[in-house]
Amino acid sequence: MPDRITIPQYSLALAHVASLRSEDPYRKVGAVALDHSNRVIGTAYNGLAPGFEAPEGFWDDRDSRQKYMLHAEVNLCSLFTRGSAKIVACTTKPCTSCMQMLCAYDVETIYFRDDYPTSDADEIAAKYGVALIQVEDYPRELS
Repeated sequence: MPDRITIPQYSLALAHVASLRSEDPYRKVGAVALDHSNRVIGTAYNGLAPGFEAPEGFWDDRDSRQKYMLHAEVNLCSLFTRGSAKIVACTTKPCTSCMQMLCAYDVETIYFRDDYPTSDADEIAAKYGVALIQVEDYPRELS
């Protein structure tokens, strides 16, 4: 039987590919949602609202443009209904606000690659019984 990557590895690899679509030159975040049968129901990345064309110089000041960026998790949750996603994988641990939203959408398990130390995601996940698991080993290249 050939080696097969795990669902956490699979979902993080898909989130990584989604992150490559982000136009943010400072932080590229990708996310993917899987249903209760481990089928992909959506992929998303951080970026500006659909149709918004950034004016010249927009990307130069990270602090001033940051409030306009839509997080990958926000974009992802717009693609499914509450209770339909069992797993969400993100290239970065969800921020506090995104973790709250993922709990409201009744996501059971969240895999992430990079830590986000200022997030309260660990405490929120523990309170709501959501599995929040770091996965660093996943395929990043086609072989």
